[in-house]
Order: sequence, then structure tokens, then C-alpha cells
Amino acid sequence: MSAPTIRGSHLGGASDLPTLVVGPSLGTSVQALWTAAVDHMADMYHVVGWDLPGHGYSPPPRGAFTIEELAAGVIKFVDQTIGTRRFIYAGVSVAGAVGLQLLLGHRERVAAAALICTAARIGDPDDWKSRAQVVRSAGTGEVVALSVRRWFAPGFFDRDPASARALLETLRQVDDDGYARTCEALAAFDARDRLGEIDTPIVAVAGANDIATPPDSVRFIAAKVARGRFVEVANAAHLVPAEQPGRIADVLAKLAKRRT
Repeated sequence: MSAPTIRGSHLGGASDLPTLVVGPSLGTSVQALWTAAVDHMADMYHVVGWDLPGHGYSPPPRGAFTIEELAAGVIKFVDQTIGTRRFIYAGVSVAGAVGLQLLLGHRERVAAAALICTAARIGDPDDWKSRAQVVRSAGTGEVVALSVRRWFAPGFFDRDPASARALLETLRQVDDDGYARTCEALAAFDARDRLGEIDTPIVAVAGANDIATPPDSVRFIAAKVARGRFVEVANAAHLVPAEQPGRIADVLAKLAKRRT
């Protein structure tokens, strides 16, 4: 195993603003998931986004990888993009797991972090392995219906059909092996026993309607780290930055004041 190659893009904000590095959920691109929230933060942060292997701008993986190796790939991308200075981090779902790994293995780089719709152990390992097998045999189109049920709170399709369609189209375009190997990395990830090592300021954000990472699993992170805060966002499920972009922008504005 080795660190996968990570690519991304500048999403908004002037380069002299504090840097915010954002990451996506499985099956999404960082651009599709974060653009609406970044529009609310143009005068607050210089926002750089990274994509998962085989998603968005990142190439497909060349082999298996762990969440720890994914975090190492993110650090390499950040170094190449903004240099070695510190940054604030915000990640959704698997990118939240990467955030935990950054806080454990690269804590000198992260000034504060928002861990959004995530958990110290996400889901069941056997379920992730089964999903990887399904996608390898039938493609990501097989998980679109599942994603619709898990990603969005009731009413989002009616409220913002363009964003919902863009996110689902991104899922259809994801490299099958990249999706499957990310599932397998999640199957092996468990940071529950290490949360007490984290003393960086964090905010753990849950969608009130999230069934993939229910609020209690997000609250657990905030309770176990040294300086954690918990926020629950109403009328949102698993993709809070797209569903409630203004609310996430408010949360990240407050996080900037807590950075070390």
C-alpha cells in the first residue's frame, strides 16, 4: 500500500485570507459538494478542495490504501498547493475520517477542524466490503438509489434540484475501483480509542436527518476529544454543505476564532 495521488482545486477566496482545506464525501466531488458553502465564505477563507481517488480531479488509485495513507496524500497535495503553512480543515464523511487522521498524525499542520457527518468508525466493515464488491461488479450506478435515501433530507430535491442532480451525476462518473477501494479503507478505519489524543479545537457537525452517520456518532467525537464542540443542523442529512450551505458557513466562521 502507498499514499494515493490526490488532486483538487482552488474553490474561492483570496490567497491572503486564512486557508481552509475542504474534503468530500464518498461518491461526490469536492466542487459539487462544497461550491454553495464556499460562495458564503468568499471574504472569510482561501478555500482549497481535494478529491478522493477516482473522484473529481484525482486519478484512480493504483492499489489499496488506508485512511492513514489517504491523509498522507492530502498533506502532499496541500504542500504542493499552499506550501507547508498551517490550515483549518473541514471534511464530510470519509473526509471527516481523514480529518481525524490528520489530527492524529499531522497535528502540527491543522489549526482547527470541522468534522462533518462522520464518525470515528463509520458504519459496519462487512457492509463496506459488500458495497465494494457490488460496485466492482456492477458500477456506481448500482448505489445511486441508496445514496438518494442517505444523502438528502426530505425536501432537498424540491428546494435545490440542480444541486441534487449535480451530486448524483458526479456519483455516476466516479471510477468504480476508486469508489470500491475507498469503501475498503473505511472498513478498516477505527479511531474510537484514539480520540483522547486530539487536543486541536474541533467542531463535530451532524445532520439531524442523517442515517449514515447519526447525530449520536458525531456527538461521540465532540465528547471524547479535549476541545470539542457539537452542532446539529436541522433539515439536513449526510451532505450538509450542499443542503445547508449558509449554516455550514456560519459554523466555519466561528471555528476560525477558535484556531490555535
